[in-house]
Amino acid sequence: MKRSVRWALVSVGLAGLVTAMTIAPSGATPPSGLTNIPLARGTNTSDGSIPLKAGSDVAVAQITVNPGGSSGWHSHPGGAIVVVQQGSLTVYTSLGSTCETTTYTAGQAFIERPDVVNQVINTGTIPYVLFVTFPRVPQGESARTDEPAPPCAGL
Repeated sequence: MKRSVRWALVSVGLAGLVTAMTIAPSGATPPSGLTNIPLARGTNTSDGSIPLKAGSDVAVAQITVNPGGSSGWHSHPGGAIVVVQQGSLTVYTSLGSTCETTTYTAGQAFIERPDVVNQVINTGTIPYVLFVTFPRVPQGESARTDEPAPPCAGL
């Protein structure tokens, strides 16, 4: 019984990896020095006061990035609610031909808007640790989409 469960989990993991590799856009900028630990995920079945679409998933992850590391340019289909537990980071948000830059430190929180291209860089001297809630993930899909560097990326 344990062996079949283990094989099922390995198969699901490999399928997710293959899917992620085949849908990543060409020219995407990969993350560096980043560890993503999925903490929880569930499908919304309520009609609560936060505008969530019934049938979409809500996912929670702990993300750690070493000094000098980055998230790579990316977006989130349903946005992201981010709490900074430790460290310092700078978020670059593409606004067409320009990038907006904001720095956050431990104890602060911020929201990444849906389908907006961002890059997050560890500008501090210790790893940053984030707890991120992805509120509207299409069921069975990734909470993150790798994106090519936007025109404003020539920082």
